Parts: sequence; structure tokens; C-alpha cells
Amino acid sequence: MSTRYLKDPGQIAIPPLEPGDHLTRDEFERRYEATPNLAMAELLEGVVYMPAATRASYHSRPHQMIAALLGVYDANTPGTISFDNASVRLDLDNMPQPDQVLLVLPECGGQSKLSSDDYIENAPELIWEVSASSASYDLNVKFRVYRRNGVKEYVVWRVLDEAIDWFVLQGSEYAKQTRAADGLHQSVIFPGLWVNPDELVRQSMDLMLKTLDRGLASPEHQEFVKQLKYQR
Repeated sequence: MSTRYLKDPGQIAIPPLEPGDHLTRDEFERRYEATPNLAMAELLEGVVYMPAATRASYHSRPHQMIAALLGVYDANTPGTISFDNASVRLDLDNMPQPDQVLLVLPECGGQSKLSSDDYIENAPELIWEVSASSASYDLNVKFRVYRRNGVKEYVVWRVLDEAIDWFVLQGSEYAKQTRAADGLHQSVIFPGLWVNPDELVRQSMDLMLKTLDRGLASPEHQEFVKQLKYQR
């Protein structure tokens, strides 16, 4: 037996993660931590998924834009925090690694928290995934997992389709949000998070942030900041 994945000489070898493995979440975490040079893996309905190499215009740049969008929002909204590529313990069979998450801090009434070993536990209020197309698992298995676990808003940027799908949890189902008269998506859970899908599709970072600035200056956002402060 190879000792390549031994942490210490006296320990039993831990197998590396492989796509398609059927594992419990505990075993998934154990193998993930023991597999060297692994940047991305997810457990969805007990099955390991590992994405292909990341393409620049189809994933990396859109990912960077959403990181900037949510980072600026949380910098201007005390009581919220965003994370990039953080693994989330949703339930015993699911530990996804979303592109971006935005959550309300637990001391401000949020539904998720950071564990003692530094993982997000329970469903963040908002998850954003960058996907190639509607055929991706982001709009299939992940969609069902996020809905069942209570992710309140789920956004998928379908890069090849040049489209943004914005879902809001209503009861036990996701309702697809339509754009407002001004062409914007406005977050239900995070007032002031304004997004013009056309600016994302064009990958226009400057226009995207200008639209967000308008949302951050809105009365709705100012009231939300007051509510979060009061929750503390």
C-alpha cells in the first residue's frame, strides 16, 4: 500500500478524493484534508464532484466580478460577510463549495455560523454560482440541495448563455425573480444589493459597481443597516 497520503508514518493511509466517490460527509472531509494540492471538491447528495480546469473568460473573470460585488456590499453593510470558495456543511450528505456566499452574521440574526474548525455550518442566506450553461449541475443537483436546506436566495450566472437566474425561496420552492422595470435584480434578503444583468454579461466591472453604489445609497439599504445594528 502506498504511503503517499500518510500524515504521519504510524497512521493508516487515507485514500485521496476521487470524482464519483460515494462518501459520508465526515469521510469526505477526512479525505479532502488529506489530499494534497486539491483546490476544489464538493459533496452533493453523498457523491464527490471535482470541476475541470478553470477557464479565464468563462469562469475566472465572472468569479472575480461577483467577489468584488459582494465584497463591496459587505464592506458597506455591517452585520454581513461574504466568502469566496468556502466549503459549507449543509447536511450529512452535502458539503458544497460555492463560488461566493453572502450571509448575515449569527449575532445579527443570521441562520448560519462558523464552526470551531472554521467551516460555514447551515445554509447561508445567499449563494452565487458561476456556471457554464443551464446543463450544469449548478441548476440541477445543487439547485435541489440549496432549496431543501433553506438557502434564501440562489443566483446562477450562466456565462455561455449570457443570462442570470435569480431564485428566491418562497416556502419550500424557489421562485425565479423577474427583473424590475429599470432592468435590475434587487435582492430580497439583502436590500441595496442591486445588479444589472446586462452589465455582468458584458463583464463591465465599473458599471456593475456604479449600480451597486446606487443600491447602497437607497433608503432600503440604510434601513437594513439600522436593523442589523439593532439586532446586535
